[in-house]
Amino acid sequence: MRVSIAGAGPAGLYAAILIRRVRPDIDISVFEQNPKDATFGFGVVFSDQALGFLREDDPETAALIEPHMQRWTDIAVVHKNKRIAIDGVGFSAIGRLDLLRLLQQRAAQLGINPVYNSRIEVTDALGPADLIIGADGLNSMVRTSAPEEFGEHIETLSNRFIWYGADCEFDALTQSFVETRLGSFNAHHYRYQAGRSTFIIETTDAIWRQGGFAGLDAAQTKSVCEDLFGDVLGKARLIDNNSVWRQFPNLRCERYHSGNKVLVGDALHTAHFSIGSGTRLALEDVIALVDALKASDWDIATALPAFQQARQPALQKIVDAATRSARWYEAFDRHMSLEPWPFALAYIRRAGRLDAEKLRRFAPGFTAQLEAHGVSLSI
Repeated sequence: MRVSIAGAGPAGLYAAILIRRVRPDIDISVFEQNPKDATFGFGVVFSDQALGFLREDDPETAALIEPHMQRWTDIAVVHKNKRIAIDGVGFSAIGRLDLLRLLQQRAAQLGINPVYNSRIEVTDALGPADLIIGADGLNSMVRTSAPEEFGEHIETLSNRFIWYGADCEFDALTQSFVETRLGSFNAHHYRYQAGRSTFIIETTDAIWRQGGFAGLDAAQTKSVCEDLFGDVLGKARLIDNNSVWRQFPNLRCERYHSGNKVLVGDALHTAHFSIGSGTRLALEDVIALVDALKASDWDIATALPAFQQARQPALQKIVDAATRSARWYEAFDRHMSLEPWPFALAYIRRAGRLDAEKLRRFAPGFTAQLEAHGVSLSI
């Protein structure tokens, strides 16, 4: 049996790792268009709950990754210069490049050696294969070569965001909302290794246009952003890595597979960065796919529909929450008229999953503080 994998990011490497663990006899080829250590962005964040699935399904890989992670126990919301801690969920983060290298190391231990700098334009170029796994990201060649086969739907959100790093460490995953000379801005920031943090800046399309960002080069853009977030950054500076203003694409596919082709990760779906689940979902996709292959005794025609049937309900739940979170951010400037405590409540409820009872269980300390400040938990 031969498996060809398009993409050597976390999803593609992890698919190769899991398949090789259970079927050492399978011929696995992995193709990646970028150089070996090319990656964009800075940190990857996981909730403690999300890490649980990795420990359960693949303890060897979990043991390899976890010692390199930064950890914290709260998230924080900063609004009108008031910092509010929200308890209830522990988080861990790791540098994207660190994660990639650790998965490369694990793959090499299992005899998997991806072909890098290999741009595949059509699926036929992957060679004869019993199974083709599209783990090649949002612009997936596997999907875009026949989008109608997968029932592709893409909606571009209106807000603008730019993904930087920062040469400092923040003590928790923090959402800083600021009113500036140009208008309302938000920064999603968290540390991912010693001396380094992710720093994603977001604003509305209207503010982005009125601020003249379309006419600024990379250096000018970074300088303006450092000025706007001077109070948050302190003496720290932003770090550029292909940092350009983007608009988030919401990708959905009605069908996860077509023939012997199957999609995972960002090739199949996107989840807004405000819930920090993109990499988690990709790895969970791969686990569900390999589980379906094992359960069907590696019969592809049986396994791929079983994969979608098993994976779709759990995936849809998280993707729907991510979409609701994204909608809240699309209007975050209108929420900023709220005082800090009601604002923090609106933020934590943005995905629509926390009623008063669940919130008390989820974040008892935060809930007690809300009620002490006279904020009603009723929806």
